[in-house]
Amino acid sequence: MRKKLKSLLVINIWIFLLTPAIAQNIKPGFSYPEYIKMLNILAYQVDTPWTDMQIEFPEGFKLDFRSPEVGLLNRWDLWISEDSLVVVSIRATVGDFTSWVENFYAAMIPASGKLQLSETDFFNYNLSSDPKSAVHAGWVIALAYMQTEIESRIDSCLNNGYRDFIITGHSQGGAIAYLLTADLWLKKNAGSFKNAFNLKTYCSAAPKPGNINFAREYEYLTQAGWAYNVVNAADWVPEVPFSVQTINDYNKTNPFTNIKSALKNQSFFARIAMRHAFNKIVRPNNKTVKQFQKYLGKKAYKFVKNSLPEFQNPEYAKSNYYVRTGNIIVLYPDSAYYQLYPDKPDKIFTHHRLKPYLYLAEKQSHE
Repeated sequence: MRKKLKSLLVINIWIFLLTPAIAQNIKPGFSYPEYIKMLNILAYQVDTPWTDMQIEFPEGFKLDFRSPEVGLLNRWDLWISEDSLVVVSIRATVGDFTSWVENFYAAMIPASGKLQLSETDFFNYNLSSDPKSAVHAGWVIALAYMQTEIESRIDSCLNNGYRDFIITGHSQGGAIAYLLTADLWLKKNAGSFKNAFNLKTYCSAAPKPGNINFAREYEYLTQAGWAYNVVNAADWVPEVPFSVQTINDYNKTNPFTNIKSALKNQSFFARIAMRHAFNKIVRPNNKTVKQFQKYLGKKAYKFVKNSLPEFQNPEYAKSNYYVRTGNIIVLYPDSAYYQLYPDKPDKIFTHHRLKPYLYLAEKQSHE
């Protein structure tokens, strides 16, 4: 009996030693040191145009997995720290036309639906429970080709005892990180994963991922301090894509949808004048949205099809109301910054690169 108990004790000790620590390493709330670690990890995606930092292997982390290039030249890494933190790092735009097409394919599509990737391959996705939510078409395509492998690796990590995860990405990688975060939070809350875990997101220099409806639910899901987008105030990339708001983008109850009822108590001539003015304001925006759908949707799709010949043109949402999404951490340049990184019209990515982001983050972390 004593021998059996001794054997069980030895087995339990070995299990304890071989199982990753499950103490919570990440906490809600923005952390400059944590974000700076993510920048070091992102810098290891060595073939992005924004990588101008000296590449050093992120201290305390190992690169556990690097995906092949998929979709429109998308790629992601899986890093694991010595204290059992798992990081999914999504690569930004690379210097290839195919990668840029993904950004320009900026018509909105519903935030929940199905994409046909080939004759037999479909991507069912759910990034919001709000039927009016809409997101960037190109970045959903990126998610379509990476999601299954990412989720499989997360499941594997969970089965091996890991409980702390960070999603990160710079620029295009940050935009995709938004969508992946929404997907994982909805599944997490629905009980799709067998084990509980902590999920935090550091988008960096990310553009706007979707419309106001998507933004509201994303912010609701992560509002306890679990997701951030860090933005250099001098960087233009977080200001895109183009955004146009129409009366269709307002909540259902509003004074604009039924303008006739709103004006019925006015005099005849007042009704005519105000309706004319209203149409002059509303119609150009509606027309602009149609133009965006034409050029950033149907025409851009032709370029997407050159790289993904079996991909089928999706149905576009009748919106182009892109908004800033989530908790925004602003890195604010001062005169010393502009001495190092002056505005130059011929160098449009001066303020978008990793190095100025690191400079400002390190400076503000000591203020």
